[in-house]
Amino acid sequence: MGRTTTYPTDEEAKASIIDVGKRMYDRRFVASNDGNISCKVSEDTFWTTPTGVSKGFMTPDILVKMNLKGEILEGTCKPSSEVKMHMRVYQEDPEIKAVVHAHPMNATLFAVANRPINSRILAEGVVQLGVVPCAKTVIPGTQDVPDSIAPYVKDYNAVLLGNHGALTWSTEGVLNAYMRMESLEYFAEIILKSELYFHGEVNRFTDAQVDELIEIRKKLGTNRGGRPD
Repeated sequence: MGRTTTYPTDEEAKASIIDVGKRMYDRRFVASNDGNISCKVSEDTFWTTPTGVSKGFMTPDILVKMNLKGEILEGTCKPSSEVKMHMRVYQEDPEIKAVVHAHPMNATLFAVANRPINSRILAEGVVQLGVVPCAKTVIPGTQDVPDSIAPYVKDYNAVLLGNHGALTWSTEGVLNAYMRMESLEYFAEIILKSELYFHGEVNRFTDAQVDELIEIRKKLGTNRGGRPD
């Protein structure tokens, strides 16, 4: 027998989106109306954030329910143009249940430098994320955005958007996808500060130690992330 997939109820999904939106805003992962969040409630339906609204001031009544064809099922607000990016993640890997997009400062610095996060200096970074590739620079809101991130969905836990920000996803839910965004930002900050203060002259995990960390990642239920060089 195949594994049964469980999804949150509509109310649970909306509450999670509101909670994560406030966390993103409080952590300054977004400015103004930046960022978007989505959460699946069935195999082909999901709730998402509307366009033109600060993620720190959302209420459940403004959220939008859609299907993977892009049709609006519930809600009176217009979804973000970047919802196509979320839909593409769900289409590439049906096991994914939630997607979070934000512009955290340090991770976005990597994105504007078109530089992937590929480091073995932090155990949590290797275990929780692994390698975070950087997609090519395209215009936000266009079809080029989902096309640019599609190659990375199945093999990684997150991707940097060229000159834009970051995208994380999870097979567990919205909170877990958001926690990956927190881990991504912290990992990026540690890397940048190690280069600033120590010119990159820091300890790194050996090949054997990286193997052990990847085994820990697998035991935690994550086979994505690749192997940092």
